[in-house]
Amino acid sequence: MSIPELNINYETLTDKNGIVKFDITHTKICYWSTSNPKLYNITIETIEDQTIDQIGFRTITTKGSDILLNGKYIFLKGISIHEESPIRGGRGHSKEDAKQLLLWAKELGCNYVRLAHYPHNEHMLRLADQMGILVWEENPVYWTIQWENKDTFANAKQQLSEVIDRDKNRASVIIWSMSNETPTSEARNEFLSKLTSFTRTKDPTRLISAALEQSDYNGNKFIRTISDEFANKVDILSFNQYIGWYDGLVEKCATISWKIDQDKPVVISEFGAGAKYGLHGDKETRWTEEYQEHLYRETLKMLDSINQLRGISPWILVDLRSPRRVLPDIQDNWNRKGLISENGEKKKAFFILKSYL
Repeated sequence: MSIPELNINYETLTDKNGIVKFDITHTKICYWSTSNPKLYNITIETIEDQTIDQIGFRTITTKGSDILLNGKYIFLKGISIHEESPIRGGRGHSKEDAKQLLLWAKELGCNYVRLAHYPHNEHMLRLADQMGILVWEENPVYWTIQWENKDTFANAKQQLSEVIDRDKNRASVIIWSMSNETPTSEARNEFLSKLTSFTRTKDPTRLISAALEQSDYNGNKFIRTISDEFANKVDILSFNQYIGWYDGLVEKCATISWKIDQDKPVVISEFGAGAKYGLHGDKETRWTEEYQEHLYRETLKMLDSINQLRGISPWILVDLRSPRRVLPDIQDNWNRKGLISENGEKKKAFFILKSYL
């Protein structure tokens, strides 16, 4: 194994299973960061084979309610992304598709993206390494699956194992997410706890999260909290909230606050509203760009009142295909919560988020 720029050259023998473990200490490594995404060329070579790759070095930890990148405080300024190709249409599969999405995220001012709700193409992670963008990767455990089915757990564990194996050397990846919007139950808590224990054993260097459940605080409908038992297992508290869209109108944002007792960072994994690009009206009219813009303004004010807030990833960067969205002349099988249309046109809310980030 060699890293020429650091004058590291190491030779060793594997065990009978072809595995070798070793530690190398170096005092002059330039740490990878969002402002300086330094990557080193690395060569791993045997008598029969050779692999050349790039690797970055960094630490990611939490301290109380703070997230620390290389020991320094960082706020995760982000957006959620689906792996679809705007303009061309269809699934995003090429390096060019991934680059376009990440360039738009950078234009927003993002230092972080949430890749929902499944492992994305490896292009995305390699580009994030090069562009200095932190990444949340998510296992496709979603809503109400068969929590007590052993085969279901084996499937989830296998998918998680494969994405960790693939991306364990990507400096950009800082969070493994266990699930998204899974209603609480004993069986669900046991399922996710087992996944978490497996992940910590397989990769103890990264943070663990999930889009958790929230609830009213002591029966007060104006104060929200995280009473989800699985919150005790994660490093970062995250939840999706749609006040002003699925939960009342935008004015409700001014009436809601959060009381979160856990001393952990909070990252809002989703918020947003649908708007069709080019549809205009007053800010009280749903599906207009003005309504979405108004919701972003008021939501950001509301979320800023959370003491432990350390990041956001609104839903979502670009409009995406969704066969369950059938409102004629507005949805037409598209989820319209994107800040950018399927044709690459930026909606008014794009610039609200950009000014916040």
